[in-house]
Amino acid sequence: MSVQRIQIKRDTHLLVLTGAGVSAESGIRTFRDSGGLWEEHAVEAVASPGGFARDPVLVWRFYSERRRQAKESAPNPGHHALARIEEGLGSRFLLVTQNVDGLHRRAGNQRITEIHGSLFETRCTRCDREPFADESLHLTPPLPECDLCARKGQKALLRPNIVWFGEMLDPANMLRIDRFMAEAEGHPFVFLAVGTSGAVYPAAGLVVEARARGAQTWLVNAEAPDNARFFEIFIKGPSGRVLPDLIEVEAP
Repeated sequence: MSVQRIQIKRDTHLLVLTGAGVSAESGIRTFRDSGGLWEEHAVEAVASPGGFARDPVLVWRFYSERRRQAKESAPNPGHHALARIEEGLGSRFLLVTQNVDGLHRRAGNQRITEIHGSLFETRCTRCDREPFADESLHLTPPLPECDLCARKGQKALLRPNIVWFGEMLDPANMLRIDRFMAEAEGHPFVFLAVGTSGAVYPAAGLVVEARARGAQTWLVNAEAPDNARFFEIFIKGPSGRVLPDLIEVEAP
């Protein structure tokens, strides 16, 4: 029985979307694993603006634990496979991830759009300073405050640079994705989704946009997700096993 493979030619553009399933193979637990709870707290209590306003200590403890878990985890063969593909394609490759754990970057990916933010970035709740790199753990008070606001005599807490429930995705990230798709039109174009349930929009709608622009659509997932019908080819299995042999890049 022949194995289906994605054939990448010299002018093929590849857009990849990854979700929690890719990180799960590195031991990163998701809310789905725990029934939507963390230490008996609902997801909204630790991942929403309202939850942060009510109990910032709880929220920072939650994200500090996630930072620690991510730092102790390592990229798996699926992550490394995508990094190797980027090396071969250069600007004809874009990785869009819903994951915030930084494992794709640690594997070597550089052309990456983290649409839900990053565990290892922090930003101010008050001023418009750029998010900055931060691996600190804030498990107990005092909570981190913005030094720029303090210089102005203002008090403002820092928060993880994560897109919480009820918040909008960064328009700049969505624009980058749209521009990549526009550049791919008129060329061989492949859209590959990996380890995602297909339930969270707008990321779940990318397959529809890609198909409208002429992309061949592939899905690799442990189970058939909600939007599997939108993909031309579905391969059932863990990404760490499937991805290393899935993509064949034509030699220059």
